Amino acid sequence: MAVPLPAKEKKQARFSVSLKPFFLAILPPMLGVGLLILIWEIIAIKTSSFPSPWVTLQEAIKVFSDPFYQNGPNDQGIGWNIFASLKRVALGFGLAAAVGIPLGFLIGRFKFLSGMFNPIISLLKPVSPLAWLPIGLLVFKSAHPAAIWSIFICSIWPMIINTAIGVQRVPQDYMNVARVLNLSEWKIFTKILFPSVLPYMLTGVRLAIGTAWLVIVAAEMLTGGVGIGFWVWDEWNSLNVPHIIIAIVVIGLVGLILEQILVAVARAFTYDDVPS
Repeated sequence: MAVPLPAKEKKQARFSVSLKPFFLAILPPMLGVGLLILIWEIIAIKTSSFPSPWVTLQEAIKVFSDPFYQNGPNDQGIGWNIFASLKRVALGFGLAAAVGIPLGFLIGRFKFLSGMFNPIISLLKPVSPLAWLPIGLLVFKSAHPAAIWSIFICSIWPMIINTAIGVQRVPQDYMNVARVLNLSEWKIFTKILFPSVLPYMLTGVRLAIGTAWLVIVAAEMLTGGVGIGFWVWDEWNSLNVPHIIIAIVVIGLVGLILEQILVAVARAFTYDDVPS
């Protein structure tokens, strides 16, 4: 026969149970960040030219005290550089979505198009993002559209492939019912394909935005102008290592925010469990 716990022990047990998820959610990330800072500090002690976390934090406070200053075209605050990079990513990524998602639907829907485009996608998908940059410079004769072109061509593949896979995995029974009911292609798309493919499509969009953000940093290092990639390269030429570390953290944070926005969109439009 079970012996009931005293009221005080019951309260303590409930308290410990309610706090356990909190500590499991907060403690591991804090330990991870603490370990990273410890390794950073050790490297700074061993390497005199490498800034410590404290020095970098002081520089970050200075940088973000006026992020939107302008002293000419090549000397602008970090806020303007992030804004310029985000504009390029929005343009390149938007164009890739406008072309890649409809193309993915067509490739997944029609075997003829699948056979026509699959060899091209398999050939071009593994190409390094920066290999496309000279092609963009040659065609567009300018660094800004060339960077947008690099983002476009590198972020289009995940959207095409994931959308096409989603279409191909629509249960055949659904398509048989559509055939029996003699539904038009538009009805098939809006009533069957789009709701079924949406989780796959959003996965492709999430992968593509990560790729786009990676590409823009590298492309701006080579093309110059205004942008977070150019800011990193400019600080390297000035041997301003604390600013380079600040840029690395900023790039990571912006990429994380973009990823979480798309995770929130995916959760809002699908019933599937979307990992963050």
